[in-house]
Amino acid sequence: MLRIGELAKRADCLVQTVRFYESEGLLLEPARSEGNFRLYDDTHLKRLLFIRRCRAKDMTLAEIQQLLSFRDRPELDCGEVNSLVDSHIIQVRAKIKELRELERELTDLRRSCDTARTARECGILKGLAEPA
Repeated sequence: MLRIGELAKRADCLVQTVRFYESEGLLLEPARSEGNFRLYDDTHLKRLLFIRRCRAKDMTLAEIQQLLSFRDRPELDCGEVNSLVDSHIIQVRAKIKELRELERELTDLRRSCDTARTARECGILKGLAEPA
């Protein structure tokens, strides 16, 4: 059995993160010691690591909750899991498109200040002061 600090350390996260996932219902309620300390087992660690891997892939808590529900019921068809990930891929592609546009805008902004010597002449500051 692990206390919350050890669980967090093994999952490479903060204690507050463990508490947050508990409060969101992603982590199951742990047992308690006689001193009322939370006691976690290997199941909690595996679940927490799963959650952390999902978050590293920028999945929302709702998406993670759905994936956990399928993980908890392995007899279910995984078609909905595929659909969830397909939807997430579409969201990632949209973010990439937005980031490419942001990169282009920042590059244009940077080019606007290649010759300035003072902040008064700075094309970046002028560009940021103007409405889009």
